[in-house]
Amino acid sequence: MARVLVIDDEEDIRELLTYNLKKDGHEVYASENGEKGLINLKECKPDLVLLDVMMPGMDGIEVCEAIRQMPGFQNTLVCFLTARGEDYSQIAGLDAGADDYVSKPIKPKVLMSRISALLRRKGLSNHETIESKGLVINREKYLVEKDGTTIQLPRKEFELLALLTSKPDHVFERDVILEKVWGSDIVVGDRTIDVHIRKLREKIGESSIKTVKGIGYKYIEEGI
Repeated sequence: MARVLVIDDEEDIRELLTYNLKKDGHEVYASENGEKGLINLKECKPDLVLLDVMMPGMDGIEVCEAIRQMPGFQNTLVCFLTARGEDYSQIAGLDAGADDYVSKPIKPKVLMSRISALLRRKGLSNHETIESKGLVINREKYLVEKDGTTIQLPRKEFELLALLTSKPDHVFERDVILEKVWGSDIVVGDRTIDVHIRKLREKIGESSIKTVKGIGYKYIEEGI
């Protein structure tokens, strides 16, 4: 059983999701807009947030970005549930730190299956600390330090860095990166990986991550 927060401005959607989630054994909370959702988030401390993109006032992208900046919620799963299916909306949602993106309408059984897959991924997190070349990566606390200075990384950048540094000098193929960081239940393009790699290089050093043309990326422990 997981604690789930539904944030959607449509009452019938909230009721439908609440019914099916409770039927599936989850503890459910619901909010009708982004502002109330963030307040509810602090109170119920959910494992997963189901978040509509198109809402009046604070939209879903803004809510997701706010969640990722709140202490203690970097590890909270966020899944966008929206009628918008455009590629740019999907990319914006993932770049904001979402873990999955589901387009409405979706059958309840299919949605419950996607949610179960997300929760399984959460249970597979590795809590070890990695130290390499001035970097300290604490997977349990989602913290990164470089030469004693804390670096703030969005969730996916953190998971990508943790993956690459888990095996220095090992080449991670692009398909493996997609599977480990984004999961098999969500489709993202090569551009998404490249954008995250570029942002990581800006924060930890250009020479730390090497592109292996046509294959993928590897973390260079010695920085050569």
